[in-house]
Amino acid sequence: MQSKDLLQLTEQFGSPLYVYDAEKIKSQYNRLTKAFSKVEKLRINYAMKALSNVAILQLLKEMGSGLDTVSIQEVLLGLHAGYDPEKIFYTPNGVSLEEIEEVNAMGVQINIDNLSILEQFGTKHPNVPVCIRINPHVMAGGNTNISVGHIDSKFGISIHQLPHLVRIVENTKMNIVGIHMHTGSDILDIEVFLYAAEILFDAAKNFKNLEFLDFGSGFKVPYKKDDIETDIEELGKKLSKRFNAFCTEYGKELTLIFEPGKFLVSEAGQFLVKVNVIKQTTSTVFAGIDSGFNHLIRPMLYGSQHHIENISNPKGKERFYSVVGYICETDTFANNRRIPEIKEGDILSFRNAGAYCYSMASNYNSRYKPAEVLWMNGQGHLIRAHETFEDLLKNQIPLPLAEKV
Repeated sequence: MQSKDLLQLTEQFGSPLYVYDAEKIKSQYNRLTKAFSKVEKLRINYAMKALSNVAILQLLKEMGSGLDTVSIQEVLLGLHAGYDPEKIFYTPNGVSLEEIEEVNAMGVQINIDNLSILEQFGTKHPNVPVCIRINPHVMAGGNTNISVGHIDSKFGISIHQLPHLVRIVENTKMNIVGIHMHTGSDILDIEVFLYAAEILFDAAKNFKNLEFLDFGSGFKVPYKKDDIETDIEELGKKLSKRFNAFCTEYGKELTLIFEPGKFLVSEAGQFLVKVNVIKQTTSTVFAGIDSGFNHLIRPMLYGSQHHIENISNPKGKERFYSVVGYICETDTFANNRRIPEIKEGDILSFRNAGAYCYSMASNYNSRYKPAEVLWMNGQGHLIRAHETFEDLLKNQIPLPLAEKV
């Protein structure tokens, strides 16, 4: 997509606006599958919590992807998008036994991450194929806010509890078909990830009827110029060799599963906003936009950096701006960022807005959520309309007139 296309989309659909590039999503999917082409059985399950729009799910389904889901609602969205139940993987955290049983009844592969639920489920449903999520206590990324592999994480069954886990499986005679791990987002050190993989391989030796090993995901993508990213090609070369060797040792060809979310959709997304006001104080020039952390919370929540471009004036002289939102809270997107000169009415683009952006949006301050557009075959296709006042009222129930104070 070029700037002129993005500007045209804001004229057509208004702002703020999320835009996703279908070709970028496809190229990332193909890059990952190519990196692991030496593995006989490879399965990609898109982590739909990153971006759950049904049109995006359908696009990835056409490419052959399965789904990684974390809630019964995501499972229902996947089924609505046309996925077969056996192509959906369900990895919840902290949910009730009842929800897990309800999802299991849909024919979806379940993944259990705590000993209590494992024992309860295994006692009631010993014949159901179950995957187990372990916590290897390895952090392959650098941000503790988005790492789930550390020792105090609420995710997964500690690798140190493996003897207890095995005892539950033996006592219940459960049908364990897979072992899963996820170290967290922003994997930087491939050797550390491979070390975690060895822990997974060792754990897998305790189970004789496995069909797959799920290595999670968390591949880092570049968020700014010259930013580092996970070397998928190097990881593919090294892990494929080790995985194939393990399959030989195990005595059967297992399926290697990844569940990328950010890697597939982050770089495909741009968030387009209009500048409402330029406000200069004694020390700062603010660019106030028609959005806030109700639409893009990552900078405030994680301290994440999204590259910002002034697509209305890309060649203008650079000045320092603090880009802020219109929410009645501190909602700063960038502090003293060098951006080509900004005027009121200009359109700014936030890059890497495909993952964990719209999916984490809210109606805080009673603001409407923005529209979403999929750029495909040189055209913008509206895949979610801007919300309206009626959407805000949809599920609200006013007091009966006689009961009003």
